[in-house]
Amino acid sequence: MVKLSKKGLRFDAAMVTILTMNANKSTAVEAEAELVSKAIQSRIGSTRRERGLTFDQLAALSGVSKGMLVQIEQGKANPSIGILCKVASALRVSVAELVETPGASPSPVRSISPHDTTTLWSGPNGGSAVLLVGTEGPDMLELWHWELHPGERFEAQPHSRGTRELLHVTQGTLELEVDGVSYPLLKGGSAVAQTERPHAYACRGSSVTKFTMVVFEPGR
Repeated sequence: MVKLSKKGLRFDAAMVTILTMNANKSTAVEAEAELVSKAIQSRIGSTRRERGLTFDQLAALSGVSKGMLVQIEQGKANPSIGILCKVASALRVSVAELVETPGASPSPVRSISPHDTTTLWSGPNGGSAVLLVGTEGPDMLELWHWELHPGERFEAQPHSRGTRELLHVTQGTLELEVDGVSYPLLKGGSAVAQTERPHAYACRGSSVTKFTMVVFEPGR
């Protein structure tokens, strides 16, 4: 609580604690984003070189401009989910591989804590898309958790041929759009979508929508 005294404003211990916690949380989020950004920068560059691809060749394969690719590798640009998907597909790796931070070791089971997941999209009203875990190529699987707040819509670019998405709504109503056709999914509902074509996810209702999504992208 903020209190008035003869000497002006005075913050009590509880308020100072809250402000400190919020500052620490903000710093931690920024540090995580910086770590992920550096991982993306490093992984795209190293994988491109391993594949023997020039910037021009990767641009042609991915549909992402050469200038954007250069900026990403130089750490001057943060790619969107759409760009990451295009680059990952062109490099024949999963998005999870591109955003994986250093320190992972080979094991029959790779456990991911809530603190180690990666938020790759933040909506204007508070929504988010979190990549929980993913496998390595050539046939790639990714597990996502999405949260859309009222009025939010995410428009996705077509994935590579044969890509399928499995969706399960855990809260609210999801409006799934594929090729311009809308498919409403209620809480508890599921769907399989062919996402090698334009698609989008939207929350048209007055309450938050949450859904889990698995992406399967076959190897080339």
